[in-house]
Formats: sequence, structure tokens, C-alpha cells
Amino acid sequence: MLIFQLAIILLASKIAGDLSVKVGQPSVLGKLLVGIILGPAVFGVLSDSATLEELSHIGVILLMFIAGLETDIDEFKRSGKAATIIGLCGIILPLGGGYLAGVFMGLSTFQALFLGLLLSATSVSISVQALKELNKLKSKEGAAILGAAVIDDVVVIIALAFLLSLSGGGDVHLGFMLFKKILFFAGAILVGWKVVPWVLKKFAPLKVSQTIITAALIICFLFAYMAELTGVAAIIGAYIAGIAVSLTNFKHEIVEKVETIGYSIFVPVFFTSIGLKVSFEGLIDYVWSIIGLSILAILTKLIGAALGAKASKFSWRSSLGIGAAMVSRGEVALIIAAIGLESSLLSQELFAALVVVVLITTIVTPPMMKLIFKEVGIQPEYLRQKVAK
Repeated sequence: MLIFQLAIILLASKIAGDLSVKVGQPSVLGKLLVGIILGPAVFGVLSDSATLEELSHIGVILLMFIAGLETDIDEFKRSGKAATIIGLCGIILPLGGGYLAGVFMGLSTFQALFLGLLLSATSVSISVQALKELNKLKSKEGAAILGAAVIDDVVVIIALAFLLSLSGGGDVHLGFMLFKKILFFAGAILVGWKVVPWVLKKFAPLKVSQTIITAALIICFLFAYMAELTGVAAIIGAYIAGIAVSLTNFKHEIVEKVETIGYSIFVPVFFTSIGLKVSFEGLIDYVWSIIGLSILAILTKLIGAALGAKASKFSWRSSLGIGAAMVSRGEVALIIAAIGLESSLLSQELFAALVVVVLITTIVTPPMMKLIFKEVGIQPEYLRQKVAK
């Protein structure tokens, strides 16, 4: 069954991506929508499973690893202050708006705060693909978006741990949790600086095939694993690993081969599996809540991050583009929602509604970015590839 599902996913995602490009949208939009169409929500040809979930997890890790490999580290350093402002501004407005919405819905104080934190999350895995297609990943805006997403992720996770410790919804020791995160980032920087180049040099002369790409994947997966182990999202670990590898002489060889591995199977599974999580069963009573929360989630993140970007001296157009890229909640918000359900901070019904809200924010992000970032004279990646051929 898994082999058949993979064949369907790969075929459908490529066709849907091509159709999306032909109607003037990023290919990632078609890949997201085809998951909904083929999934339980519509035709039921495909269904979510633990195995597909694991393959999807590898896909998003590889996607963020590639983003790290293609990051302009000098631009990333220059964007540090702007990324901090954008990340924090992108949290404040959704947090406040989510809290007020929770109070309006009759939730308790802790539940309303949890809703605000969930809406404050950002996952740029979808935005990374859209940035690549729009030839913006290595731009000043791209560096600010990626940096802001890292800051957003860390702040929201720390705030979530603090909330769980106060509400009794989880066995959380705040001081130890902060220590683990500091330890991870300090260790990741040190290992990336000193150990990663040494490992690649040691693997290069081995008398077996594909040693460099194997070493790069080992580094990627270990960084992602250690990030998860210390309470930081795996995608952040993979992104840092990509940056570390990008500073070595093996960068170009690794980028090409990782893209081949990732985009041939794992990344399409990731995009399609997001749509497989959609289910409209039992949500008829929550239609207006879903609509309201979706509008709130989109506008608060868009406006908050855009104001942060404008305060960092970006143009209004770039600021809105950065805000649009931060709208997607993706897998980070889904993980937080699952924690809320387990900790009784979300009811089963509200959890199901919020899953749909998260998916709506994820689906609207690529076309919003396309609309705002569209510039004369810059060819999207798919057109440049066609010209090259």
C-alpha cells in the first residue's frame, strides 16, 4: 500500500505543481491542494499514516537543510537586528489577538493564552520553497525571514513551556528547559564551526561511493535530532546544519545532490501530507470560528511582521512580502496544537478546527508571496531552469 501511495503522491504532486505554475502561482500551492483533493477530505484516495508522517518529517528536514546550504551567511549576519525585530513583532500581535479571541469564545485564561501562542507560531518550510521559486531565498528579505522564523520558534517554545508549567498542563522545569536550548545553540555553533569541516574532510577520501553527501546527511540528521532532543524544532537544527556545511568547500556538490534526493521523493511527500491532515467531519458547527480565526491568524501575523520589517527600514513592499512569508503556521503550529490537546488546553473539537485554520494559513502563504514579491526582471526558478535547458 505504501508503494502505491508514494507513486500516486509523486505523480499527483508534479502534475499539480506544473498546473499551479501555468496559472501563475508557485508550484508549492498545487502540491498542497492536491493533498487535500486526494486525501480524506475529498476523494479519499490517500490517507495519512505513521510511515508517510515519518517520510514527510524527513522531507521538511531536507528542505530546511537546503535552505541553510543556500543562505548567504554575510547577508544573514547583516539581517540579525532586523530578524529580531520582525520575529518579536510577528509574535506580539497574534498573541494578543489570539488571547482576545479565546476570551470571546469563552475559553479560560490559560486556554486563551495557549490559543494566542499557537497563532504566534511560524513555520517557513512552505515559505522557503516559495522564496526559491521567486528567486528570493538569497536576498536581504529572505535572510530576514529565515532569521525571524528561528527567533519566533525559540521564543514561542519558551513561552509555551512557561505556560504549561503555570497551568499544570505538563511536567516542565523552566530553568532546565532554557538551559537545554542554550546548550543546543552553543553546541551547534561550536560543532558547525570546528567539527563539520573536519568531518567532511575525513569522509572525502574514503574508498566508497557518495561519501561527501552521506557525511552531509549524517550532519543534517544529527543536528535535527539534537534540536528535537533539547526542545527546539528539528527544522531549526537542519537549517543550522545547512549553514555550517555551506561554509565548507563541499557546498556546491552537496547542494546539487541533496536537492536531487529531497525533491525527487521526500519533499513532495511533505507538501502532499499536509493536505492529508484535512478533515471536514464534525466541523459544521465551527465554520464561523474557523473563518474568524483564519482571518485573525493571517492578518495579525502579516501586519505584525510587516510593521517589524518596516521599522527595520525595509520598503513597504518588502515589508508586506516578509509579513506574508511569516503567515504560514505549518507543522510547528500542528505540533503545538497536539501538545494543547494532550495537556487539556484544547478540546477535541477546537483542536480539529485549529488544524484547518493552520492549513488555511499554510495554503494562502505562497500566492500572497507571489503577489507581493512579483517583480519585473526576476525570473522564478522554474523559468530559469527551462531557459537553461
